[in-house]
Amino acid sequence: MFSVVYIISRDMEEAGRIADVLVAERLVACVNFGIISSVYRWEGRIQRDTEVSMLCKTTTERVLDVIKRVKEIHSYELPCITSWKLEDGYGPYLEWVKAETEKGR
Repeated sequence: MFSVVYIISRDMEEAGRIADVLVAERLVACVNFGIISSVYRWEGRIQRDTEVSMLCKTTTERVLDVIKRVKEIHSYELPCITSWKLEDGYGPYLEWVKAETEKGR
């Protein structure tokens, strides 16, 4: 089974650093990221920020490892790290994701 891990980071530099670590350590096969606008409540106040949204493709088996690693290297006190399972997809691409995230490879 396959999953997408969704992460919000402070800026493009941090997103690139997180992506490099996750791909280098074979926790994810691929990361797409881009600038977004965020509105949220933090410490009782409405905040508006420019942040970076990250979509990380991996196997469901690796999701908890991804979450743990991102928490170790993320600058936010309470980072957004969520995931959802993929129900379907292009078979050859999913096989590539599986191969790129195999432990011990």
